Amino acid sequence: MLSNPKAPRVKRAAALARKKERQAQGRFLVEGPQSVRELLAHRPELAETVYASMGTEPWQHEVDRLASEAGVRVERATDEVFAALSETVNPQGVVAIARVWEPDLAEVLSGARLVAILHEIRDPGNAGTVLRAADAAGADAVIFSGESIDPFHPKVVRSTTGSLFHLPVAVAPSLAEALDAARAAGLTSLAADVRGAGLLEARAEGALAGPVAWVFGNEARGLSEADRALADRSLKLPIYGAAESLNLATAASVLLYETAFSQRG
Repeated sequence: MLSNPKAPRVKRAAALARKKERQAQGRFLVEGPQSVRELLAHRPELAETVYASMGTEPWQHEVDRLASEAGVRVERATDEVFAALSETVNPQGVVAIARVWEPDLAEVLSGARLVAILHEIRDPGNAGTVLRAADAAGADAVIFSGESIDPFHPKVVRSTTGSLFHLPVAVAPSLAEALDAARAAGLTSLAADVRGAGLLEARAEGALAGPVAWVFGNEARGLSEADRALADRSLKLPIYGAAESLNLATAASVLLYETAFSQRG
């Protein structure tokens, strides 16, 4: 039983809440039963250690089984240790340490038909929700470009509820590099922007039926003129009511699903 929240390994794990430490250690935190289950079920080769409470929660048997099948060590820990490892008010009693991966951009995009590119996205909840929506819509990859939040930030990981482990996720230093790779893979790049052409007209023309990479910009500023110019086309969602706009995650979800519908005939 790990009971000392000030133990060196607990401090080392807790430090993974900071990007600098994630980069230095090449590790990140996965918190909560749903996310830990998905890690062990879909990317068990990334998991190093699972810390779990001694309670009788319904998820414990499955987490123990998946960890055993993957050959991942499970250690029991006290509530005090989970309080040190977690940034949430009410820790859920299970945290895993996983290895960061850095896939090749060209490999990730090879053969893809639907991709989401998150450019300069700063809010972890938005980033995680878009990644989850991309997973649900059957996207083939998600790319974080420019100064976007780290996809391994604890809040991003939590908000994906496991989708982080279902599809390839890569990082591109710049939007230009991400779009060059997408274009080389045969994808048409569409920038989601309120100044773009109408989505319905573009859909009627068949613009969403082929391989598509959607570009979603910063929550507050959107995409700059220079960024929009990098994409093949800019499109906007119609607003039928009095709302000024949709938030990033909602708009991205609609656009990804519209594209999935078009691609599936």
